[in-house]
Amino acid sequence: MLDQSRTDALGDALYDALTSGKPTPKISALEPESDIEDAYRIQLRMLQRRLDAGDTVIGKKIGLTSRAIQDALGVYQPDFGQVTQAMLFQDGATIDLGTLMQPRLEGELAFRLKSDLMGPGVTVTDVIRATDYVTPCFEIVDTRFDDWQIKIQDTVADNASCGVFVLGSAQADPRDLDLSLAGMVLEKNGEVIATGAGAAVQGSPVMAVAWLANTLGKLGIGLKAGEIILSGAQAPLMAVADGDHFTCEIAGVGKCEMRFKGEAQV
Repeated sequence: MLDQSRTDALGDALYDALTSGKPTPKISALEPESDIEDAYRIQLRMLQRRLDAGDTVIGKKIGLTSRAIQDALGVYQPDFGQVTQAMLFQDGATIDLGTLMQPRLEGELAFRLKSDLMGPGVTVTDVIRATDYVTPCFEIVDTRFDDWQIKIQDTVADNASCGVFVLGSAQADPRDLDLSLAGMVLEKNGEVIATGAGAAVQGSPVMAVAWLANTLGKLGIGLKAGEIILSGAQAPLMAVADGDHFTCEIAGVGKCEMRFKGEAQV
């Protein structure tokens, strides 16, 4: 296990990369013996720096839930990160790529909770009961490292590689849908570029949220009423560029859209 001073230094380096737009060396290269526990401690240090600067936590994100994303990054287990107010954009937003480093886009389903979830022991039924509504969303993943050739401790330390996200305005009750079967269609500039289904996300997005609640519960952390939970990508990562217009439609739920402008920092 890394000592606290080293953990803090690595978390500070990631925060500095976030604020400066200049990549930092990978944790796996600097500390090859580091493990996932070390990585989550680094993530918490980076998060604390954001909170100290005035940001607030508004939810969680689940990463690496689909085989397509695992294959793209060569990392074969789920992880989680924190989403904050500064990361949130609303349906129809235009995002300046100049605020990001090496962005890629995911389409997924977001859950808004109406009651707390505290694991372990959280079931799929518990998740559905605790959910106010689900909505389509985009997550724009990003890495603060030199490139996307990362290992599990890298993405975990880097807040599960979360950049920003766009939350849809459409709302659906998960009691009315089988979210494992709900199909997603992702369009780029008017052309279909990917399709997927909820079953790509650990069998169902609901199962992914239950996994998160139980994983955090073992750490004494609960999911809170009002939080937004990003459940994980249903299709491969997509490259983005100036002028791109994306739509994400999930059957029975609705559509979310966004645009990009400018050029990324790296």
